[in-house]
Amino acid sequence: MSNLSSTIKAIQDIMRKDAGVDGDAQRISQLGWMLFLKIFDEKENDWEATDEDYKSPVPKDLRWRNWAADDEGETGEKLLDFVNNSLFPRLKELKLRNNKDAARMVRDVFEDSYNYMKSGTLMRQVINTINKINFDTKDDRHTFNDIYEQILKDLQSAGNAGEFYTPRAVTQFVVEMVDPKLGESILDPACGTGGFLVNAIEHIIRNGKLNTVQDLAMLQDSIHGVEKKPLPHMLATTNMILHGIEVPSISHDNLLNRSTNTWTNSERVNVIITNPPFGGMEEDGVESNFPVAYRTRETASLFLYLIIQALKDDGRAGVVLPDGFYLGRE
Repeated sequence: MSNLSSTIKAIQDIMRKDAGVDGDAQRISQLGWMLFLKIFDEKENDWEATDEDYKSPVPKDLRWRNWAADDEGETGEKLLDFVNNSLFPRLKELKLRNNKDAARMVRDVFEDSYNYMKSGTLMRQVINTINKINFDTKDDRHTFNDIYEQILKDLQSAGNAGEFYTPRAVTQFVVEMVDPKLGESILDPACGTGGFLVNAIEHIIRNGKLNTVQDLAMLQDSIHGVEKKPLPHMLATTNMILHGIEVPSISHDNLLNRSTNTWTNSERVNVIITNPPFGGMEEDGVESNFPVAYRTRETASLFLYLIIQALKDDGRAGVVLPDGFYLGRE
């Protein structure tokens, strides 16, 4: 699609006509799960072409190609009934076939997602517009990332509770300085929409030699992110799929809820790249997961101590933090 930004705007304009979608946050969430399913379906086409044994974790009738891809497909009340009473309930309850099953990723994405639209006719219009988007080009993948980070930045009133969505120029600079390499474990413990991890993937591909299937598998196994909010988590997962990670390791969680003295050497990572939220306060009780000397509810302070604990002894980190910040290591 030559102008992805205008297409996204057209989709939002359609949603504004729907009585069930109230405000930009719900429009973005609505668009998010639809784009996730379409992008996942496109990638499944690629995986099926290269692996004759590939089996989709999504039941046949729930795959985008079988209910959404046909512009003359179901619409109105029939479409709405399918989405509300079949698609969502069943995707939320997908059964895992093994520990690395993509079903877990799909289930996690839909765990806190909702269909806000009340008009099946308008929903069909949105779906048909989404079907015009092609994410095969690198430029379109970057545009996807930029659009969502800008929208989310506007929604979250950047600076309130420390929720900034990091510009790509900053993530690129940090990644270049830290210089992650193929085979190193990489973590963003507050990954937002996945900007740092995307740049890490592109940096490794640009500077390394991914010549074998084993190299690609090593890259996929090395990228890890954690995001506690459902919408950025969904967008980060989608972002990883767009950038070739078949089953992204993006956890819907808050690492601050974990006691810092439980990190083992095998869990620690080589590289951490992140822009943790700062200026905000965590919920009561989170500070008890940290040593007495470092107990606070200020988010950035907790994340910095967590980063120190999660790094290997020879690990390195690139972290965006406010001015005048310092935390010594025990």
